[in-house]
Amino acid sequence: MAANGTDARPISGEQFTIEADGYVARIASVGATLRVLTVDGRDLVVPFDADEVRPAFRGATLAPWPNRVTDGRYSFGDEDLLLSLTEPERGHALHGLAAWLDFSPVSVDASSVELSATIEAESGYPFRVRIDVTYRVSADGLETIVTATNVGPTRAPVGLGPHPYLVAGPGLVDDWDLELPASRVLTVEGERMIPGPVVGVEEIPGFDFRATRRIGDTAIDHAFADLTRSAADGDAVVRVTTDDGSGVGMRWGTACPWVQVHTADKPGLPVHRIGLAVEPMTCPPDAFNSGVDLDVVEPGEALTASWHIFGIDAR
Repeated sequence: MAANGTDARPISGEQFTIEADGYVARIASVGATLRVLTVDGRDLVVPFDADEVRPAFRGATLAPWPNRVTDGRYSFGDEDLLLSLTEPERGHALHGLAAWLDFSPVSVDASSVELSATIEAESGYPFRVRIDVTYRVSADGLETIVTATNVGPTRAPVGLGPHPYLVAGPGLVDDWDLELPASRVLTVEGERMIPGPVVGVEEIPGFDFRATRRIGDTAIDHAFADLTRSAADGDAVVRVTTDDGSGVGMRWGTACPWVQVHTADKPGLPVHRIGLAVEPMTCPPDAFNSGVDLDVVEPGEALTASWHIFGIDAR
């Protein structure tokens, strides 16, 4: 604490820097947020300053649900529940309850940090869930492991995901190539982005990125599924690259059968299309209502998901 009684920490919380093999990651405790990730000095995600209020959900840990719960309303067991509407312009509950919690360090060393916070029961989410987040850097890039443990007395619906904005290199999203090995996409209806049917990516013009191609002016804010995975390890891999073949990749296992991709369309603002959000998810948008791929965690049990972000070297 400062002499005048104020908290002297940066506004984004306690800061942790981990590094190995050319990778440097800077983690902020508020939201267990990935604030900076570089390899050999090159940005792999859109960064923000330690003394800056985190821009929206950039780099945050999403739990106990990713994406939206439509109208903030859902039923679980025999209860009808109403969440706070944290996306007021669309009238939805967005990206869970962990993003603004201050996580505490559990263990820290030169190349890894483990943080923990507990989501306490509230009227809209009457469950107690502990969220443990481990960040670890190595020659393979940055690995993130998120575990949600039900530490309450009743079973709880849980979904997990991250929210990094990937950076391939100079320029904007329009200038980069995308490889996204997904054959189906969840449609959305209207400005409120209410989930609709799941269709083949070829049914929406410009949404088929199974073969690497330029993103251009395509606007995307959709959840993709039916991911082609490596026969060796079961991982799905997304790659975002520049003309010379360098860039950034993200891979994750079968715990996340969905991935939200967002081209960060904010016309007229400095953040317009400066990074590509790639968000592996254990369940799709509005899973609290649809039940699709929704994990229900028993007391004392846990749900774990993980993902890697890595640099792509043209050499």
